Amino acid sequence: MKKSITPVALAAALSCLSLSAARAQQASDTKAEPSKLETVVVNASADASKDGLIKPYAGGQVARGGRAGILGTKDNLDTPFSITAYTNELIQDRQAKSVADVLQNDAGVRVARGYGNFQESYFIRGFLLSSDDVAYNGLFSLLPRQYIATELFERVEVLRGASSFLLGSSPGSDGIGGSVNLVPKRAASQDLSRVTVSTASGGQTGVSADVSRRFGPDKSTGIRINAAYSDGGTAVHDEHAKLGLLDVALDWHSRDVRLSADLGYQDNQLKRTRTNVALQGLTAIPKLPDSDANFAQPWSYSNERDTFGTLRGEYDINDAVTAWVAYGARRSSEANSLANLTVTSANGDGNTSRFDNTREDAVDTGELGLRGKFKTGSIGHEWVATASSFQLRKKTAYVWDYYNTQSTNLYSPTYLDQQPAFRAPYDFTTNPTGAFYGGDLANPALTGVTRLTSYAIGDTLSMLQDSLLVTLGARHQRLHVEGFGYQLAAPYDESRTSPVVGAVFKAGKQLSFYGNYIEGLSQGDTVQPTNGGAAFQLAPYVSRQKEIGVKYDAGRIGFDAALFTTNKPRPVQSTTVAQGYDRHTGLELNVFGEATRDLKILGGLTLLDTTQHDTGSALTEGKRTLGAAKTLANLGLEWSVPSVDGLALDGRVVYTGGVYADSANTLAVPSWTRFDLGARYNFEVQRTLMTARLRIENAADRKYWASAGGYPEQGYLVIGAPRTIKLSLSADF
Repeated sequence: MKKSITPVALAAALSCLSLSAARAQQASDTKAEPSKLETVVVNASADASKDGLIKPYAGGQVARGGRAGILGTKDNLDTPFSITAYTNELIQDRQAKSVADVLQNDAGVRVARGYGNFQESYFIRGFLLSSDDVAYNGLFSLLPRQYIATELFERVEVLRGASSFLLGSSPGSDGIGGSVNLVPKRAASQDLSRVTVSTASGGQTGVSADVSRRFGPDKSTGIRINAAYSDGGTAVHDEHAKLGLLDVALDWHSRDVRLSADLGYQDNQLKRTRTNVALQGLTAIPKLPDSDANFAQPWSYSNERDTFGTLRGEYDINDAVTAWVAYGARRSSEANSLANLTVTSANGDGNTSRFDNTREDAVDTGELGLRGKFKTGSIGHEWVATASSFQLRKKTAYVWDYYNTQSTNLYSPTYLDQQPAFRAPYDFTTNPTGAFYGGDLANPALTGVTRLTSYAIGDTLSMLQDSLLVTLGARHQRLHVEGFGYQLAAPYDESRTSPVVGAVFKAGKQLSFYGNYIEGLSQGDTVQPTNGGAAFQLAPYVSRQKEIGVKYDAGRIGFDAALFTTNKPRPVQSTTVAQGYDRHTGLELNVFGEATRDLKILGGLTLLDTTQHDTGSALTEGKRTLGAAKTLANLGLEWSVPSVDGLALDGRVVYTGGVYADSANTLAVPSWTRFDLGARYNFEVQRTLMTARLRIENAADRKYWASAGGYPEQGYLVIGAPRTIKLSLSADF
């Protein structure tokens, strides 16, 4: 049975609608021209940079450009890469709660889930990016590892394609198809005091506050504080989620110096969250259960607590040269008790076994660099030189009751008692169930260290009166990975130089053509030869991307198109170090802005051809890669109702073509289409701006498999969320 929204929330919504009707009637009676209410828009520096936060495009849903890694923030028409930056206005109006919710607006991205847990993962151009490898203001892995709440950032920037030169190799060695950078919040010149209360299907309720001020005679010092708390069920039967966070952002500037700092904390607790569905021995995808069905065990949970901080400074050495330095750290702890479902029969029969684990992360990362400008004759130069360092120290422990599997069913679950062997303290000496285990759950030991160092230099040459821009550069990277304890492994220590070549030709103020060659770099896999010989680890994988595209700015509406091909190496199980590769070729089309004065548009189309080559097996040779759809399409429209001042209605359709849940392409997952609807109403109460928002996601309550995979070569399935109703009310004091 589906849970409904709370009566208090319904009363609040009805009150808002009553105010709307009364206001409209009053305007009609007096025949007065309705006054336009102004929403508080925060425009502030995203970091300690001279340029600050790039302005939103018409409609306010995306920005005019975004961060191109070490090249800095660039206007879309000036960069040889495909970048979309989603604004905080879009985040609020779509009531997005996490990075995944924001990326639902992108036609080149689809959301998946981590292997065995509830971590967010993203398919970008058909390649995986885990939330571990999301960047925060240009630095990797600083925000919570599994789930990042939207209160912690101002914008979501999607850089499509490989990015080793721009950002460096990611800690998780993925992100070949694209990267995600989250822009921190800063205090704007206009004071902000915003409180939001919300509720959603299942009884989930929440409250958040966003407060910022600037101080001093020249407003040189700023502080912005975000706090949020939510608790309750979800639209899925008997799921429960609880979230608490606090984030403080500080900044200060003088004529030549800019400083900023962030300190944040997030506590995310999940209970009885619906699990992934693994498949074993099936020849076809099983039918879907009810959209709100929950087959998770009642004692299962996943808790994650993260504390993070950043410091960034920038100094103008002179008018032509600027130096910067940045440092970030994260300390986190996780504890999980999981029981994922494996389906072994077409009638939904399957089994589950308990898996408990704990983890502690210590991340320290930093970057320093110089950026400047000069001319050689008629040629301008914008050069950059950087050095960066990243270290992750990981402590983990687990107990897996592998031999004690319990029977259950996808459609008629059997709910099991918690197994005694897992009740703390676990007795490792007797180990009565024969469970696999590694380390001590109560005191996890060091099991892995990842160190990444790199040095990069680049130059953008401007010629022909700045109508031709050519970017050249290279980054030398070292990958050092060690395993300890039950993950003991010989150190992996490899290095590689990754080049980039990019060009932009500006055919006018509104039209530019671009092209690039850029590489991705990731750690090579460990290969076990089929003849039983000793395992060996491959050299770093070098992914090669070629892309051409066009961008057009019509003033109020923008278009861009990109044609790309990327080759990503893959291991071959053999006696040699020969490698196969996956080739992803695609076409991306995007549109954004205002189709008319009252109609905003945000949409796109991605066509993908993904093929496995030189796999060493006739079963997979020439087949599509796991989890990647051929066709992705989004269309979002928002209409400001002319006859009712402050009222806007929106709708979004998301289409995902069929995918395969295995590399041999025997398990076909059907395509799906989802419709979302929303409404927003701005009004005043005693000179206080109020914003009421209503959202209905998956309005038709469509049953669908939202993704296949989310971890390399693992074809588990995730069920799409059922119809979910969200209500919120914000007050700007």
